[in-house]
Amino acid sequence: MSDLKFDQILDEYVRFCNDSGKIDLNLYEEYNVKRGLRDSNGRGVLTGLTEVSDVMGFSVVDGHRVPIPGELYFQGYEVQQLVQGFRNSQYGFEETTYLLLFGDLPSQEQLDCFKEVLGELRQLPESFNRDVIMKAPSRDMMNVLQKCVLTLYTYDPDPNNLDIKNVLMQCLQLIAQFPVMAAYGYQAYRHYYLDKSLVIHRPKKELSTAENILRLLRTDGKYTALEAKVLDVCLVIHAEHGGGNNSTFTTHVLTSTGTDTYSTVAASLGSLKGPKHGGANIKVQQMFDDMKMHVKDWENEDEISEYLQGLLDKKGFDHSGLIYGMGHAVYSESDPRAVILKKYAKKLSEEKGLQDEFALYDRVERIAAKLISEHRRTFKTVCANVDFYSGFVYTMLKLPIEIFTPIFAISRISGWSAHRIEELVNKGKIIRPAYKFVGHHKEYIPIEKRDW
Repeated sequence: MSDLKFDQILDEYVRFCNDSGKIDLNLYEEYNVKRGLRDSNGRGVLTGLTEVSDVMGFSVVDGHRVPIPGELYFQGYEVQQLVQGFRNSQYGFEETTYLLLFGDLPSQEQLDCFKEVLGELRQLPESFNRDVIMKAPSRDMMNVLQKCVLTLYTYDPDPNNLDIKNVLMQCLQLIAQFPVMAAYGYQAYRHYYLDKSLVIHRPKKELSTAENILRLLRTDGKYTALEAKVLDVCLVIHAEHGGGNNSTFTTHVLTSTGTDTYSTVAASLGSLKGPKHGGANIKVQQMFDDMKMHVKDWENEDEISEYLQGLLDKKGFDHSGLIYGMGHAVYSESDPRAVILKKYAKKLSEEKGLQDEFALYDRVERIAAKLISEHRRTFKTVCANVDFYSGFVYTMLKLPIEIFTPIFAISRISGWSAHRIEELVNKGKIIRPAYKFVGHHKEYIPIEKRDW
């Protein structure tokens, strides 16, 4: 079969898919089906219970929902207070991970012990980098993580054992090794696809997760204290975000089936990879790159407004009608993660001499919120979400764009692990959603009588 013929057949198959798979959206309202597990107001439909994390974007006053500055809680502790408290302990991601897994903040002795445990687990199995990562390098680091996680199943002497002690050990190992797998995957990509020198550093047990990430990614292994601190804050605020996000829900769904930890985490990685989830910060960065080519005067608010209005009118960037990084399903007045990250982005921009660029982000955030409200003809406040500033921060940290979403995964594996263990401890039923059939029952037609 010729390539042309094959392509024509595929086009015909695509037409069949489009004709067969199209569902009348009015049927969702007719049958009261929660499309995307959201109600008519866009709120998530409750599908489970959790103590791991809480997200608040409104309060109820006299029976009415009233928007409030966003709040995020890890095991009952407000995340802004946690980040404030971590100023004294320098790095907070390990402490956050301990909190998410075990339900409360550690003593200094418990934290030191936990850091030591992660340090011992950081190193990959012998020859794993050579045999798994280097032999089949990929352009996509999320796929590298998925492949590595699934391969670790074969290195585990008891991979299917769902005893909490065994699952916890598997989770701790993945939490410790995610930074190493992502960094080595990027170094392999950089060498084989970009023709750069191959530089591999071994992780250091005594360093924090944030420090190890910077050391493993940089050729000279050097970083400043502020760089490591800012990256640590990024890991903290991305570690968990309620039970309702797509990848955490994936963790619960897979865990409820009784499958192994590696299959569960690989599926959650696949969910996080999507541009509507963990890949959103890349779209923000690409949007700003495009903006800088079209907006000549970064201080001219009229020029910025004209560019942003063009995005809303589907005339600019990717013609999606979106201003990426603006708006959130739960938060309206503010995203607490964006509030935290903005402060550290400002500090880092001062160290890097990028105050003008930070000022651009600040102007875009303010102008975009106003334009979106006017465009939607709503009085509802629109705020910047965490993705708005994270790409800018990662760029200032000289992290390659290929590693943006893996950084999210390196952080979120802590939350996934906590939710997996919670699901197993509570021995929940298999999560089995129902779908309403809206097609038509048909009589079988013998093949000789079919006419297409």
